[in-house]
Amino acid sequence: MLPKFKPTKMNEIDSANITIEKTEKSNLKTTDFANLKFGETKSDHMFIAKFENGAWQNLEVKPFQNLSLSPSCIALHYGQSIFEGLKAFRNLDGKIAVFRPDKNAERLQRSATRMAMEPVPTEIFLEGLRTLLSVDSAWVPNGEDKSLYIRPFQFGDEPNIGVRASDSYTFIIFTSPAGKYYSKDVSVFVHDDYVRAVRGGAGMAKAAGNYGPTLLPAAQVREKGYDQILWTHIVDGTRYVQEIGTMNFFVQIDDVLITPSLDSSILEGITRESLIQLARDKGVIVEERMLSSEELFTAAREGRIQDAFGAGTAAVITHIASIGTDEEHIDLKPVSERTLAHELKKELTDIQRGIAPDRYNWMMTI
Repeated sequence: MLPKFKPTKMNEIDSANITIEKTEKSNLKTTDFANLKFGETKSDHMFIAKFENGAWQNLEVKPFQNLSLSPSCIALHYGQSIFEGLKAFRNLDGKIAVFRPDKNAERLQRSATRMAMEPVPTEIFLEGLRTLLSVDSAWVPNGEDKSLYIRPFQFGDEPNIGVRASDSYTFIIFTSPAGKYYSKDVSVFVHDDYVRAVRGGAGMAKAAGNYGPTLLPAAQVREKGYDQILWTHIVDGTRYVQEIGTMNFFVQIDDVLITPSLDSSILEGITRESLIQLARDKGVIVEERMLSSEELFTAAREGRIQDAFGAGTAAVITHIASIGTDEEHIDLKPVSERTLAHELKKELTDIQRGIAPDRYNWMMTI
């Protein structure tokens, strides 16, 4: 797991510390909210902060725009770039609520620590987010399966090609209205030619460099007829499963919900943590442990898999219809006959949308 970030003391940050420049031409009226494709549409504004001369400063909300960077920017050469993903929802009472942003702030800080970057203080992360969403509140869509996706990210912006950590950083939050992430249940290919991350690497950090190497294998498995990769790695001669694409992996075998235990190769998902809490509170036995690919396929062959799904911010829960390798393909129990994932998704999305009480204090209201 990532090292815990210990924030330094700083002055309290509130909206009065943030300069706001509003756009002269909004794209709101020309946006088709009935046909949103994930990541394509950007809201009107973004929040930006700079780390220079040993301090975070120049906090602004300004119109969404291109950046001006030196070709020698350290992030472009040595990968000092990290990001987060979270969502805001329009509740039934019309209020805007964000799901567990404090956990995203903490994970960004841990990612920064792993990548030798200056962590963004929680106060700046949360107040920048509050201010941005207040300015762009009209961009939070109504309706089931609709939300405002939020992308905070940070990169080393110093113009220097020396192989070292940057002395300056840019932190930005922008947003994008989103509809349903997956239009169908997915089939996953259990890969053993490529690996996403290994112990001792940076797989636990949400670093940009973790995603580039996955694009080629992902394209290759789509040519095989699969939607996603279930990544694996070898420990002491045994192959164990890790994550699915951009999601944590869950499988229910013989009434036990199993998800790979966290180590330095697996991202500590916030949706993952939330689903584990909900499942345990329902009386479900949850095991966070290493799961070998052989154990997974044996259970699938014997028909003992009751449920299988990926969990992440974008889709919350994505049902897995089948698993396969180059030698074997197994269709799992029909999704319509499963129970647990449906119940967990409804319970979590009801909390996110204000339909159910927020008994865990997970939501931040704007």
